[in-house]
Amino acid sequence: MRKNYLASIIGLFAFSFMSAQEEGAQDLANKIQNPVADLISLPFQNNTDFGDDNTNTLNIQPVLPFKISESWNLVTRTIVPIMSAPTIHDNNVTGIGNITLSALFTPSKPSSFIWAVGPSFMFPTVKENLGYDKLGLAPTFAMIYQANGMTYGGIFQNFFDVAGPSDAGDINLFYSQIFITKNLSKGWYINTAPIITANWEANSDQRWTVPLGAGFGKLFALGKLPINSQIGMYKYVEHPSDADWQLRVQVTLLFPK
Repeated sequence: MRKNYLASIIGLFAFSFMSAQEEGAQDLANKIQNPVADLISLPFQNNTDFGDDNTNTLNIQPVLPFKISESWNLVTRTIVPIMSAPTIHDNNVTGIGNITLSALFTPSKPSSFIWAVGPSFMFPTVKENLGYDKLGLAPTFAMIYQANGMTYGGIFQNFFDVAGPSDAGDINLFYSQIFITKNLSKGWYINTAPIITANWEANSDQRWTVPLGAGFGKLFALGKLPINSQIGMYKYVEHPSDADWQLRVQVTLLFPK
């Protein structure tokens, strides 16, 4: 009888441990799909456009959350683009594009529906022909819904120039990323996350960038370090330089608390 009692206790502890692991893995799987989650992360996202002399952009995108009160978190999202793009002289220029910083306020209480709002800044850090030479400011809004292994959401912002040389081009740029993700078993998922932009200062036939496509990814661990990796392929239905396709490869280092 004692043996049965001991076996029951061991089984209960094992079940509790496995349940905690599964719950922790599911929680992390949800957080990696939430751009304003309470999770420190360091994504490296590489985008290669085919059909326009193969423009390439490596985005380094550290995400840092801060708890500012019992009810609110502040999530900072920085994007440092390292670009290689053709110029009007048919030679490539490689350098840093416009660095952007978003400071988003979001409720800290867990919920199926998540929202965030705050300012974003676009800095004139560009090398020649790789972006804007003025300081930009944008109102930014994000909304996410998560349920039954699905994530639906989007980030929306529109930049306007607020300072800079008078002879530099004006900024009136709409940026959005809409994403849908379905979590599968063993850390796998499928997703679509097109980045849709509009340069309102450009001619109507060169205004929109609209890719459509999908990809897949996997959450795994390298030692004790969780890593999120994904790959996707997108077809441009609109592009100012008539690019055809975009290949996106991303590796994200995760630092859960």
